[in-house]
Amino acid sequence: MEESQADANYRVTAGELRQFIERIERLDAEKKDLAEQQKEVMAEAKARGYDTKVIRKVIALRKRDKDDIAEEEAVLEMYKEALGM
Repeated sequence: MEESQADANYRVTAGELRQFIERIERLDAEKKDLAEQQKEVMAEAKARGYDTKVIRKVIALRKRDKDDIAEEEAVLEMYKEALGM
């Protein structure tokens, strides 16, 4: 009986593992689709004359805290002044 219980546990675990793997595979496929859509949007913006490098920087800045950005910019200005820039 112990072996049949172990076999049943293995089957349940294998089935659960398969479900996790399949979910991750679906999410990877969705991630790939989203990345392709982002590339298309960037290509459209570039075609309309926007600088995609700057767009990426703006997106990165929008993700950050305003106080962190202000502090970094203040330090940058101080360094530039020290170097005569």
